[in-house]
Amino acid sequence: MSLEWMGYVAATCTTLSFVPQAVKTIRSRDTSGISLWMYVVFTFGIACWFGYGIFLESWPMIVSNAITFLLSSTILGLKLKHG
Repeated sequence: MSLEWMGYVAATCTTLSFVPQAVKTIRSRDTSGISLWMYVVFTFGIACWFGYGIFLESWPMIVSNAITFLLSSTILGLKLKHG
């Protein structure tokens, strides 16, 4: 039996857990409590996970990391713009 369903559950949980923080930051534009270097490394790591998902042809990894990359790069951009 394939455990690919577990990948979908994990991808959904980790991506959805990131959404409230992203929405709050995007709405408020307040990035004072966010570490710039953490978001640089995190966003780079998500891009690597996305590439690895493409290599493995794993749709749970591809979709979840594409969404998380968009959210984290938006927050990183806000951090760079607003400090």
